[in-house]
Amino acid sequence: MKRLLAAAAVLATLTHTAFAGELTLFADSDFRGARVTLQGDARDLRQLNFNDRVSSLVVRSGTWELCQDNNFGGRCAQFGPGEYRALPNFNDAISSVREITRGGQGGWRDGDRDARREEWREREEHREERREEAQAQYGGDYGRPRDGAQVVLFAGPRFEGPQVAVGSDVRSMDDIGFNDRAVSIIIREGQWEFCEHGDFRGQCIVYGPGRYPFLEGMNNRISSMRRVR
Repeated sequence: MKRLLAAAAVLATLTHTAFAGELTLFADSDFRGARVTLQGDARDLRQLNFNDRVSSLVVRSGTWELCQDNNFGGRCAQFGPGEYRALPNFNDAISSVREITRGGQGGWRDGDRDARREEWREREEHREERREEAQAQYGGDYGRPRDGAQVVLFAGPRFEGPQVAVGSDVRSMDDIGFNDRAVSIIIREGQWEFCEHGDFRGQCIVYGPGRYPFLEGMNNRISSMRRVR
């Protein structure tokens, strides 16, 4: 009887392993640098010393959701089986990972899907409210440079591409439609702190008055900003 139970336990373990997905994260693009392989969820990559370090990945099985913040918060993206040599808009910005299908089968249960849909709806409503507040605060033309704007952010290098002019603190760049988009900046006045996560969290850097055609280490990573002097 004991042998039978032991065999059943081994079989259950093997079955779980066979259907569990597998994901390898790399610290550098093109699958270079330090790596970590996961076969289960990671709510906080700091525990693996891999927070905000992912630059490429390989999904061997399953479908995985990678998120900017821990506990699967912030902006997320899904990756199915394949090799991803680079992660535009997500480079060095991933803090949590979870598998959402196993072995290419299954998926979210109806209850989970409904809960996520409701969460998404509430998040969009909240974002729209904050966007309206931002429009009232910055003015209806906040997406265009204008006289008196203290900071102008550009989506392209050397002050090219879409731009947004800002005159006060922004806790979430989502509010003005510019999250993780800034690649160059013009600062007309003051010392400004730019951070990789909302609410001035994560890695931050301070720039003073000047023209910055490139943002070394912060390209496409700015999610909040505030004047510090």
